[in-house]
Amino acid sequence: MRIVSLEAEDYRNLHAVSMTPHPSLNLILGNNAQGKTNLLEAIWTCTGCRSFRGAKERDFIGLKSPAMHLRLKFEDSRRTQEIQIHMQRGDAKQKKILLNGVPVQGGSRLFAEFQCVIFSPDDRELIRSGPEKRRAFMDLCGSQLSPAMLGVLRRFDHLTAQRNAVLKQIQLGKADRRELSVWDTQLAAHGSLLTCLRYAYIRQLAAVASGFYHTVTSGNEKLSVKYRSNLFRNSEIPDRPTAEMQAYYLEQLTKTAEDDIRLGFTAKGAGRDDFSCKIDGLSVREFGSQGQQKSTALVLKLAQAAVFYEKKEETPVILLDDVMGELDAQRQNLVYEIIEDMQIFLTACHPDAIGRAREISASGSCNVYHMAEGSLTE
Repeated sequence: MRIVSLEAEDYRNLHAVSMTPHPSLNLILGNNAQGKTNLLEAIWTCTGCRSFRGAKERDFIGLKSPAMHLRLKFEDSRRTQEIQIHMQRGDAKQKKILLNGVPVQGGSRLFAEFQCVIFSPDDRELIRSGPEKRRAFMDLCGSQLSPAMLGVLRRFDHLTAQRNAVLKQIQLGKADRRELSVWDTQLAAHGSLLTCLRYAYIRQLAAVASGFYHTVTSGNEKLSVKYRSNLFRNSEIPDRPTAEMQAYYLEQLTKTAEDDIRLGFTAKGAGRDDFSCKIDGLSVREFGSQGQQKSTALVLKLAQAAVFYEKKEETPVILLDDVMGELDAQRQNLVYEIIEDMQIFLTACHPDAIGRAREISASGSCNVYHMAEGSLTE
């Protein structure tokens, strides 16, 4: 997968940015707060996903601008396509998306067509933070491989929200407990399926990540990544949900109904699942050094790209946001080896922070850009 062209007008601080990227490596250099990360975020926005910075969509429009516009043309092994995204300040409908000139609702159509992997300084939060961030990571990764998983996830979230609403109504004496049954049955079915899909993905990711970590540490440390279901042992999770699995899920929802009513939300099920990372049997989150946490996050992201490439036989676009300067030579080399066949957008404040990319740059096999005050020059 390759970006052929990108235009960004009034996206945050970007002013009429237009680029025809190199099919391999693209270096974006410039001082801090000039718009380098905004450029990568603009590309990421075209995947249809939420901002990797956690920003709200209304923040995409430049502070002094009435609207923002993005136009991205990309090609994969099958064809060339074009994504357009327009947002008008104060517009009730706000965001308008076109794929190949045809209006689409929401970002799911974009997500099914255009995929990126983002590496940023915040990646270590994947290890240090609570389970929400890790669930979001495995759901994003799994959905990139199977758009059907995105539908299952959205349905599960909708059912959970509906059940939680009923729980609060029962708590207030405005609904009967028997109203939970219809939601419990559906939630058990979709929760079981989501558990199977997540578990299958984490098994794929774990095998690749462990190998990468072995390389990073020269075999001195062993990384294990394991799925942690809120309801099931891993040995009990089949490839596809069984009637017995759904019945057990439903039984647990029924058993904990009184607690859920008191809490006002669903405390059991796939909505509480997680995955763990251990080095030599010890939790990286609790006992890992900063270096171990950073290396674990790095190999998880590299494994995401590698699994996508292997399963889809298509390369994602790689976004490296000011991360190479934080890595030693061995880790930098691993990154470049894994993603060498992929299109890369790499930001840095100074050429000294891009490691082996300097050699690629010197050979002329890349485009080099400079970003200053939201303007991009090649």
